[in-house]
Amino acid sequence: MLQRAQIPIALTIAGSDSGGGAGIQIDLKTFASLGAHGVSAVTCLTAQNPKRVLGVQPASPKLVRLQLEAIFAELPPIAVKTGMLYSAAIIREVAGFLARQPRRPLVIDPVMVATSGARLLKLDAVRALLARLLPLAALVTPNLDEAQLLAGSPLASIEDLRHAARVIHQRFGCAVLVKGGHLRGLKEAVDIFYDGREELLLSAPFIRGMRTHGTGCAYSAAVTGYLALGLPLSQAVEQSKEYISQAIAQSHLVARHSVLNTSWATPAARRSRRRL
Repeated sequence: MLQRAQIPIALTIAGSDSGGGAGIQIDLKTFASLGAHGVSAVTCLTAQNPKRVLGVQPASPKLVRLQLEAIFAELPPIAVKTGMLYSAAIIREVAGFLARQPRRPLVIDPVMVATSGARLLKLDAVRALLARLLPLAALVTPNLDEAQLLAGSPLASIEDLRHAARVIHQRFGCAVLVKGGHLRGLKEAVDIFYDGREELLLSAPFIRGMRTHGTGCAYSAAVTGYLALGLPLSQAVEQSKEYISQAIAQSHLVARHSVLNTSWATPAARRSRRRL
């Protein structure tokens, strides 16, 4: 009988991006590029392209739960990430379901504030996220604005990022990856990881003139994918920083829009680079 390799499973619980550059679509591409089988529970449909969002239609909390039940029944994931959860009702459904399962690494991309500064969650949804979901997390990956909300203080320097990571860890009990890519005055994109014992300062050169739609999604998906492959959390975060930096640096041009190159790390891509 033909022997086949067992592929680890990674789950994303997030919204759909019809433009393919963020959300469920970029998560699944990222999982596949790392060698994990991606499964998904869609929380909302969006009608969007790289320029604008035309509409959003949330799934019912019941349908989100049914998707999770279907996945866990036959395709139980090794690691899980959440992205855009849209509403308090969906957050409560997801948190309640995951709390009843055997504990597995959960990466939360809080998706509270867009890179434009726009608030993406209403106050009741933020409360549900903090009270119900974050206590289940292995890692939370806030961007600069989200970290300011979670830590309760403005962030203007690398020392501020370090302090925020410690405050968030103390408040919620999970490891933290504060993404400082939008911190002004720096020559590099600096992120801080802190898990209560280990602190990592992760940096990479800025790629000028490059739009980064979907970067936060792909970054947290990469951490989830590496966790599904069996890497320890700090190593998964370090490798994900390299992964997302290269995905930006080697981005594709698609119909005049820059799109993250999630496939740069696939075995085929590595073999191609060695031949050059």
